[in-house]
Amino acid sequence: MSRNESVIQAAESDVETSNRFREQALPDFKRAVLKIGSSLLTGDGDGLSTRYASGIAQFVAHCHARGREVVLVSSGAVAAGHSLLRRQPDAGAGLAAKQALAALGQTPLITLWQNLFDRPVAQVLLSYDDLRNRRRYLNARATLCELLTLGALPVVNENDTVAVDELQLGDNDNLAAFVAALIDAELLLIATDVDGLYTAPPGLDPAAQPIEIMQAGAPKLLAMASDTNSAVGTGGMRTKIEAATKAAAAGIDTVLFNGRNITTLGLLEQNRLCGTRLRADNTRLQARKYWLKHAPSAFGRIRVDAGAVRALRDGRASLLPSGVVDTEGRFSRGDVVDIIGPDDAHRIARGISQYAAREIIRIAGQHSRQIEAILGYSYGETVVHRNDLVTLDSSANNNL
Repeated sequence: MSRNESVIQAAESDVETSNRFREQALPDFKRAVLKIGSSLLTGDGDGLSTRYASGIAQFVAHCHARGREVVLVSSGAVAAGHSLLRRQPDAGAGLAAKQALAALGQTPLITLWQNLFDRPVAQVLLSYDDLRNRRRYLNARATLCELLTLGALPVVNENDTVAVDELQLGDNDNLAAFVAALIDAELLLIATDVDGLYTAPPGLDPAAQPIEIMQAGAPKLLAMASDTNSAVGTGGMRTKIEAATKAAAAGIDTVLFNGRNITTLGLLEQNRLCGTRLRADNTRLQARKYWLKHAPSAFGRIRVDAGAVRALRDGRASLLPSGVVDTEGRFSRGDVVDIIGPDDAHRIARGISQYAAREIIRIAGQHSRQIEAILGYSYGETVVHRNDLVTLDSSANNNL
């Protein structure tokens, strides 16, 4: 081998090494949303395959064994629907044809995941309307949290069969971010068929560098996402940046990794990440509290007794029906309300009500265990949960 050939080989080796992602700590979490794209479920062929799904399922099972909760957001229904038809739809098929494929593919998709786990798998179909409508939002949240309490594995997908907008590549990336915020997850994991984000397309630019960690809302990253010539400007990666930005707004970190790489999946089980981490500025609780404190005017007010005032000022208590005296205004479940003391002098706190005003009047002063007996149903033991509540000091009251 000539000296020039050796130099060229060494240079190529250096580029290859520089393109590799180094290990870093995986953010700690108790609850996470894991999004899996269609490319990881089709096994490079027609129909569904466990070729890559089995490795992902092993990681999820490992999380469960450690007491962690995971919700899957799984693509693949349309691809599964394709494989069931003897006659494939024409190229450029319309929305109705794609929705029909999604309907056909939902059963085999859920069957695939059920066969990979020894715990019950629950299918949850959501539309963006479910996430925009506050009542449906809260119902979806309650259902998913109850499934986790029961030890089931929720598998979420967009309800493609009733979607109004055309199905687009990466819709489930953004859906996963919404679900992460919905269930108060600490982490959004996105399994892809590449190692992570790069500064340029690594297949075209040998000088492309891996993006190992960055703020989700960093101007540089957002600019790259809007540039169609960049590695993150392609359709699939752009939606992942959008999803990470949405998750960051709720205080949730996002990590991207190669779901086809067994070594990468094995590192995740050891709380190590070989991929990209997009950080949120604040924690999920800080983001929620900030939003509550600066939310638009409340829909109504809940008057509480002196004991509830003391408990709420401590900052670690939920508002229970036993501490409620009265309500003011007409508000619904899921509306932001102000909480005032018995003297009505100033606002003590602000939060999201789990019950409508007319329901709170009926259960005011009662023990939490009496809620279902009085109303005939229950949305939980609290009127306002501590995670949905922020206390207000005197300066906050002056500025609101």
